[in-house]
Order: sequence, then C-alpha cells, then structure tokens
Amino acid sequence: MTDLRLALRLARRELRTGLKGFWVFLACLALGVAAIAAVQSVSSGLLDGLASDGRSILGGDVALRQLYNPPAEEQMAALKAGGRVSTSAEMRAMARADDDVRSSLVELKAVDDVYPLYGAVTLDGGGDLRDALAQKDGRWGAVVEASLVDRLGIKPGDTIHVGEGAYRVAAVLDREPDRASSNAFSLGPRLLVALPSLTNTGLLQPGSLTWWSAKVALPPETDLKAWQEGLRSRFPDAPWRMRDYTNASPQIERFIDRMTLFLTLVGLTALLVGGVGVGNAVRSHLDSRARTIAMMKCIGAPGALVFQLYLAQILALALLGIVIGLALGAVAPLALGRLLDGVLPVSAHIGVYPGALALAALYGVLTALTFSLWPLGRAREVPAGALFRDVIAPAGGRPRTPYTVAMIVSALALAGLAVLTAHNKIFALWFVGGSIATFLAFRAAAALVTWGAARVGRVKRPGLRLALANLHRPGNPTAAVVLSLGLGLTVLVAIALIQGNFSRRVSETIPQDAPAFFFVDIQRDQFDPLRDLVTAVPGASAFEAVPSLRGRIERVNGQDAEQALVNPEQAWILAGDRGITYSATLPKHSTVTAGSWWPTDYAGPPLISIHQSVAEAFGIGPGATMTVNILGRSFEAKVANVRSADFSSMAINFTMVFAPGTLEGAPQTWVATVRATPDAEAQVQRAVLQRFPNITMVRVKDALDTVAEMLGHIGTAVRIVAGITLAAGTLVLAGAVAAGHRRRVYDAVVLKVLGATRGDVLRAFLLEYGLLGLLTAVIAGIIGTLTAWAVLKFLMHWEWSFLPSAVITTALLSTAITLAFGFYGTWRALGQPSAPLLRNE
Repeated sequence: MTDLRLALRLARRELRTGLKGFWVFLACLALGVAAIAAVQSVSSGLLDGLASDGRSILGGDVALRQLYNPPAEEQMAALKAGGRVSTSAEMRAMARADDDVRSSLVELKAVDDVYPLYGAVTLDGGGDLRDALAQKDGRWGAVVEASLVDRLGIKPGDTIHVGEGAYRVAAVLDREPDRASSNAFSLGPRLLVALPSLTNTGLLQPGSLTWWSAKVALPPETDLKAWQEGLRSRFPDAPWRMRDYTNASPQIERFIDRMTLFLTLVGLTALLVGGVGVGNAVRSHLDSRARTIAMMKCIGAPGALVFQLYLAQILALALLGIVIGLALGAVAPLALGRLLDGVLPVSAHIGVYPGALALAALYGVLTALTFSLWPLGRAREVPAGALFRDVIAPAGGRPRTPYTVAMIVSALALAGLAVLTAHNKIFALWFVGGSIATFLAFRAAAALVTWGAARVGRVKRPGLRLALANLHRPGNPTAAVVLSLGLGLTVLVAIALIQGNFSRRVSETIPQDAPAFFFVDIQRDQFDPLRDLVTAVPGASAFEAVPSLRGRIERVNGQDAEQALVNPEQAWILAGDRGITYSATLPKHSTVTAGSWWPTDYAGPPLISIHQSVAEAFGIGPGATMTVNILGRSFEAKVANVRSADFSSMAINFTMVFAPGTLEGAPQTWVATVRATPDAEAQVQRAVLQRFPNITMVRVKDALDTVAEMLGHIGTAVRIVAGITLAAGTLVLAGAVAAGHRRRVYDAVVLKVLGATRGDVLRAFLLEYGLLGLLTAVIAGIIGTLTAWAVLKFLMHWEWSFLPSAVITTALLSTAITLAFGFYGTWRALGQPSAPLLRNE
C-alpha cells in the first residue's frame, strides 16, 4: 500500500509538467470513444422514439394485415367490438397527368374517415386530411407526395388519373405517421385517397396485389396480449399477420440494430487503430523518461513501483481522453438527430443515455489497457544500464508473464464486449476474427518490409541507402506507420471496391436481354389483348408472362415454419407472403442443383420446386414436404428439386414453383415482361395506360435508378464513417512522427556535422517516408482487395471485378499523407540547433 501511495504521488508530480507528447494519445482515445458514444446515443434515442411512438408508427394498438381481401364481416365485427377500427388498402398503381402523357408508378393508399387512429397526417401548408380527400363537385380528392408533383408537373387543383378514376390534387403530403409499418422499400411516391373512391378506379380485381389493413385502438384498460390471443383463438385460420404497438415496425428496428452494430464496429475500429497510437505514445513517453527510470532503479526503486507509477499516469490520461470523448459523443447526437430527421419515419428522442456513455467509456478503458500494458510491463523489467543506452540502441525484451496475461485478458474482454453487446453476434464474431487477422497481417507485412529493407544490399545513392536503413534501424517507425495508416486505407479500399462493383453491376452490366418493363396485376382476360397491344409497337419484343400468386410458408416436414427454421440469416422468408407460380418447364436462367424437374405432362400429387435460399433456410432438399397457405387455403407439396436462379438477369423468377395441376383454379393474376428500344418505351407505356389502366407498370431503368440512388447514399455514409478510421490512422501516424522526433533530430545533427546539406537530409527523409507510404498503400491495397473480393463472392454471391482506380487513389492518398507528416517532422528536426545536442551527448 505504501508503494502504491508513493507511485500515485510521483505520478501526480510528473503530470504537473503538462501533457507534452500525449496529445495524440488523448486524441485517439477521444475520437474512438466519441464515435461509439454518439452511435450508441443516437441508436438509444431512435429505439426510445420507436417504443414511445409505437402506436402512431403502427397506426393502432393492434394492426392486422392481409393480402387480396379485407377481413370478413364476422372478423370486422369482432374487431369493432374491441375498440375503434380503421381500415385501409395499399397497392402499387400508375398515376398519370391529365394529358395522358406524363405518368408515374405510385404507392397508393386508400384510407377511411377515422384514419389515423393515432398520430396525425400533416399537409404542406396545413389543412385537414378528411377535408382534402372528400368528394367535391363529383370528384374525389387526393393527397400526393412532393416528388409526384415534380414527376408529373402538377399542382394542387389539377387532375390526375389512377386506373379508371380521376382525382383532384387537394394537397401535398408532408408526413404520414404510420408509413414505417407498411412496405419499407418504395418504388414510387405516396398517393393518399379515400377508401370509398377505390371502387371507381377498377384496380380491385380478383388476385390483384392489394394489402388490406385493419388497425384497432383498444380501450386503455384492455389486456393487450389476452385480447390478441382471444382473437387468434376465435379465428385460427385467418390469413392476417398481427402486430401490436410494442413491435410497431420490425423493419425499422432491424435497420436501427444493424446500423448501430455497423457504426459501433466502425467506431471500435477507429478505437483499435487509435490503440496503436496509444501504445506508441506510451512507448515514446517511457523512452523520454528513460533517464528518470534508470535513476530510480539505481537508487533502489523496485520494478513494481515503476510499473505502478506509469500505469497511474496512463490511466489518468486515459480518463481525461475518455471524458473528452464522452462529452463529444453526448453532444454529437444533437446534430446527428437533425440529419436523421425526415430520413427515418421515427423521431429520435435526443438526450443523455448513461448506458450508451458507460459502454463507450468501458471500450476506452479496455483499449487503453490493452495497448499500454506491454510497454509498461517492458519498462518494469528492463535493467537500468539498458535504459541508459536506449537512445542509441533501444532495448528489447518481453514483460513478465503476469503482464502478458493481463494484456491478453484485457484484449479478450474488449473482444467479448464487442460480441456480447452486438445484436448480431455472428457478425460481431467475424469482425473480431477479422480484426485479429488484419492486425496480424499488417504486423507480418511490417516485419517483411523491415526484413526486406535490411537485405536490399548496399545502394549507391546515399539518400536511398539512408532511407532504406531507416526502415530497419533499431526503433524504426515502420510497424507503427504500416499498421495504423494501413488499417484505415484498407477499409477505404474495400469500401471503394465493394461500392464500385455495386454501381457497375446496377448501371453498367445490365444484361443485353433485360426487359424494359414489368407488368403486374394482369387479369386472365387481359393476357392476350395485352400481348397483342405491346408486341404491335415497333421496337417492342420478347413478351413473356407467367401466372402469379402470393402465399406464406406454414409448415416444413409437418413442423411449424418458425420452429423449422435452421438458418436465422434467411428469416426474411417468413417475414411475409412470397411470390409463387406454377410451370411445366424449368424457368429461364434457373439451374436444378438437387433432385430433378418434373415431366412437362406431369399429372400427379402436388410437387414444388424451391430456390436454394429456401432450402438453406430450413435445411431441406428433395423429398421434404412444405405446406403453403394461399388465400387462406393450405397446400401441402413434396419438394421435387432445388434450384439456383440468376436474378440479375431481370427475368421473371420465383422462390417457389408448383408443378401443374395444383394452383390453376386459384384466383390469380399474371406478371409479364417486354423488351423495348428506348424510342419504343414511351409508346409502350402510353398504349398500356390508355387501354389497361388497372395494370401496374414498373420501368426497369427507374427501379435501377432508385436502387443506385440508395446505394449512392449508403456508399457516401459508409465512406464518411470509414473516414473516422482513416482519421485515427492519421493521428497515429502523427504520433509516430512525434515519437521519433528526438531520434530524428539526433540523426539530422549527425548528418549535418558529417557535411550533409539541409537539402540532402530533407530528400533522404522524404524518400524514407515516400517509400513507407507507398509500401503501406501496396499492402493496404492487397488486403483491402482480398477483403472486398471475399465479401462480394462469399457473403453477397456477386460477380467480382477489380477496379484499379480505387487502389491507385489509395496509393496516392497514402503517399501524400506520409510525405506531408514526414516533411513536417523532418523540417522541425532540421530547425533544431546542433550545439546543445552535441554538448548534452
């Protein structure tokens, strides 16, 4: 206890001299902690908002959603007996301007008079929704999103046509409270109309893809779970999917969880990169205190006192860095909350979340310990004589086993914290494993560079010889620069290559035979006339169509589907109804991977072909049985085969295909595609809209533009957060330059005394940093390229294309950063007078 008190007193006295040499230490910790604290705080605010506004987001206490038809009269009576009920219908449709030339795909929503039960629909410029949608002078009103106003060139008061109906544009939609509870991916702007007006459009055809929702506001005293269980017991075969306000928007919640995981891991990456800076700063500080430590040991100070003294200093400084990071992380959500406002249909409850800040602080403490214990333990063991020689010949050696074990325990605790606090623990485990592998790879690469520089041989040019010697001399900065800057650059290379492949796949590698349009909700009696109409347009060809139904998987091998699921990554299969068709022949761009296709004249018990994603989800193959519910009727079929399908071909394909003889009598529509030249597209769209206003058209180019825009936004956001890692690496590089300043001054003085000019020294040192930056870029380019290749090939199953521009840009960036810091450090070193240093030595 006496030694500890003495260590704390000595630590306090040494800290009075200031924070010189620890600014990088503080900045690295503060940056990583601030990133994690901000992400966790924003996530907590969003999830808090999701929980608090659950009724508004869902649109009721309970919401029931089903396809094709609204709940039956008996079911509606039971719902109304429980509380107030609001009914709505949603579908995709085509809206066109009064001139029948301008048109757009829209997300149509028809609502009743009591909508919304919770929350409020706000209109641009104010106004009441019910009044805006009311029928006036024989014409119903419509509320449109601003993007539809831009697409069709319309304004309030104009007329738009939807199906066979005409609407008066009454107002522009500002906010819809329950948008998040419906389809999260929108191909078109929202169009709100009154539910009674929907019958005038002709869109409600048998088999049309119409989602009906019934939302219930229960009395406050109602037992929510018991009421739902009673409803399920009364209508066990009802086709609806039921949710309550405690799980208002699972899509948004999953998105927030995944965003939090990703950004937290990015912040942790920045913290780990900063950890290299922490280790460098501790090592540099101990080097500067070499004489002090040597003197303390010479007068009898035990090694434990040295360790406690400098551990106390490091922990005090780490605490300061963490406090700065927490302060920044607590303030940052104020700005981030405003940026997210309007992007997500959830309002973030911005505030101080102690749990989020405590988690970030714990990350900071563990990082500081993990990267400080090795140099601290080493300083405890090095003898006094070796410390006196440390300026010229740095001492090596390893710390005692207890310190090594403590460092390993701290590192494991850091990894465990990342996994235990992650929503997706498998992904977090991969991150931890990848981080360890990347650290080891860069350490090995740095050792290889050092080894190679030592074995180049005697180079004739003195400047190059000196630069190569500095890469492998004792105390060289090679490992610190390669590891710190390389990690950030690797992330940037991988992200640039992944996003570049995305963009190229979406915009540049569309198959030559890709269709121009998808047609949805084609009725049986419209099939032949539509085909004749479309193929009569010059430039239109290859009209293809298949029947389309929707159904959900109920059981697999007699077991409930949720319980039969063996691969949680494929849980999306159970999230809603899936597309289903039937066919005598194997669909185009499909390959049977297990089992065999049925004969074209098959007539027997129900058979089904499943996509390999379905097989992987349930761990099944040919011979298994599946029960699929279609329009409230269950169909059990034997799995005949498993298929792979190239969905990038843009051809019509389904996850489940039945053999002939099972679904022909079910209510159904058809989907079709057609290829068309750019000149023919407008003519095809106009002809179909005029003749078949109920048919929905999706222009492939517009859909791809929407996807490309989303990828662009995601790519920009990812590059910004990846920049945090690069910023941490740059800080560490600055720290490495600062840590080597004393040695750099010594080298510069010796070289000047031996006759080298300022230009000679500057060129030699810049050549050293240029080589170091270029080698780091090459290593980062290789590892980043391998990472991107692995992600695309094995995780996303996409084709891979190498994009040299990403690696070249990274090489230039790396070289520029290292040269800039190298020039700054060398210039400072050259500015130091020689006499004081020579006298001291």
